[in-house]
Amino acid sequence: MRVRKKLIVLHTLFSLILALVVLVTLRPAVAAVVRESEVDEAVLILSTVHESSEVRERGTLPDMVRHGREERTRLMVGDASELGIPPDVAVAAIAQNGNAVAGECVPLGACAVSYLGRTTGVDRYAVLSVSIETARAEATRLYLVAFGAILAVYVLVAAALELFVLPQNVYRPIRTMLEADDAVQRGDMSAELIPTREIPSDELGEIMRSRNESIIKLRRHEAALADAIAQLEHIATDLKRKNHLLETAQRNLADADRLAGLGIMSAGIAHELNTPLAVVKGLTEKLHENPRAGLAEADAALMLRVVGRLERLGESLLDYARVRPPRSARAQVRAMIDDALTLVRIDKGAKAIDFVLDAPDTLGVDCDSDRIVQVLVNLLRNAADAVRGQEGPRVEVIASITQREQAPHRPWLSVRISDNGPGIDASVLPRLFEPFASTRLDSRGTGLGLAVSEGIAREHGGVILAGNRTDVRGAVFELLLPAPTPHLVAANTGAPEG
Repeated sequence: MRVRKKLIVLHTLFSLILALVVLVTLRPAVAAVVRESEVDEAVLILSTVHESSEVRERGTLPDMVRHGREERTRLMVGDASELGIPPDVAVAAIAQNGNAVAGECVPLGACAVSYLGRTTGVDRYAVLSVSIETARAEATRLYLVAFGAILAVYVLVAAALELFVLPQNVYRPIRTMLEADDAVQRGDMSAELIPTREIPSDELGEIMRSRNESIIKLRRHEAALADAIAQLEHIATDLKRKNHLLETAQRNLADADRLAGLGIMSAGIAHELNTPLAVVKGLTEKLHENPRAGLAEADAALMLRVVGRLERLGESLLDYARVRPPRSARAQVRAMIDDALTLVRIDKGAKAIDFVLDAPDTLGVDCDSDRIVQVLVNLLRNAADAVRGQEGPRVEVIASITQREQAPHRPWLSVRISDNGPGIDASVLPRLFEPFASTRLDSRGTGLGLAVSEGIAREHGGVILAGNRTDVRGAVFELLLPAPTPHLVAANTGAPEG
């Protein structure tokens, strides 16, 4: 229900209730006045005619009293018990020596009582009740006038409220607020604030001022939020650019580490190729001296094996140096470790190292095999550098499926590379995977190998753990990669030569 309708209903109900209260309060007082007037009239009449024979003998009023009067009268004569006169009223009537007194009797109610004397030993009384019709009519007229006056006052008050008070002080402020709220919903900022001249100095005015302040604060917050969003967009754009630069730098680091590895390997290429080239040269000279004689079966088989070894060395170097987009496929773990060992053994300093490999032929993992080989080469080369010059240098490589405490319900591929070198310096261990953290920034390394390897492992959803061995002296590196389910591949019996 709208406010106007509510107010009309409320003050109408209030006026009706007020009229009923007034009438209910006024009626007993008016009735009492009318009743007292009727009793007084009855006392006056009975005091005048109580000596007449009509009253005493026949129990009627004289004709002179009944004619020409508008009142309705009722006269009764008898003893006190017959008329139901209370004892105190009977005593008062006797004391008046024949004059009537006001009292009550059972059949007539409020009436005038007069003592007529004693007859045959019984006190006789006359009771008279009078009903003044004009007084009763005036009482009814008074009720109607009072009710009409209340209705007239209500109409005047309602008209004053609806025409002068409420439109200016209630309806107009409410309509102004509704229009301002509609402007807010439409997005019309020019009309969303209520003008100061239209704000009254009452409770509605306080609500309007509070609303204006809320709208102003809201717009300030919106402006601050828009500025913050603009700054965030600027920062996001800058971060995107920097992230692109970082990714480019990471790719460059990986390429630099790969090239550095190739540079290190190139030092042992000549020594590695001398022996097979000498064999090929000897057999070629033999063919040149006597081309018709050809080669013996044993010499031909020897040349075939030597040429095959040269091909495998060349293919391993090309695969290691080739830059390919990231790809993922099921790869045999042992084959990747064999490829990495082949590249590491090219270095003539690795000839004296005992490499021990324990990896099932059927163990597989989903990965980019070229990049994982790069990680294994870096870890194996670090282990080889650590044991170089040690007595009985030994590097162990163990591949298996394991469960980790961080993810007990998920299998992981673990490749553990441990050595019997001096171990990792405690001061270097916390920043081991940071770029240039290597303590050997010389011709054998760039300090980028572990940082790049850790990045490649993270790209595959894995991690590299490093620490010192607890059983003997030496370091241990563990490459962890998510193991597929199932994590087996077909067995490969064609392991490359070492």
